[in-house]
Amino acid sequence: MNEITIEADYIGKVLSVNHYKAFFRKKPEVKAWMDEIGWLLKGQGIDGWQTPLTVTCDGRFRDRRSRPDLANLSKVTLDAIQEGTGVNDREMRWRDGLVSYGEPPVLWITITEAH
Repeated sequence: MNEITIEADYIGKVLSVNHYKAFFRKKPEVKAWMDEIGWLLKGQGIDGWQTPLTVTCDGRFRDRRSRPDLANLSKVTLDAIQEGTGVNDREMRWRDGLVSYGEPPVLWITITEAH
């Protein structure tokens, strides 16, 4: 079973499913974040993995007030993985991971191949 974990900056509530678009277009900072995720995953061979993939998101946030509901990050994260790997997000399953507090805010995205 294959697994990969990438680290990405948490750029704030703009990543939420409720805030990542403006006038039906992705906000520029969200598009840049998604492109970064895609580049981190390109060439990893994930497109050949057995599906469904499990995507687990852990996060470190400044404090409880700045902590998002991790499930609200699923849409933009799964779309970024799809763009970077070519694996359709219908073949991915989301799991909320662990949350901690501190600096700097960061997300750890773990992608695991199906058994």
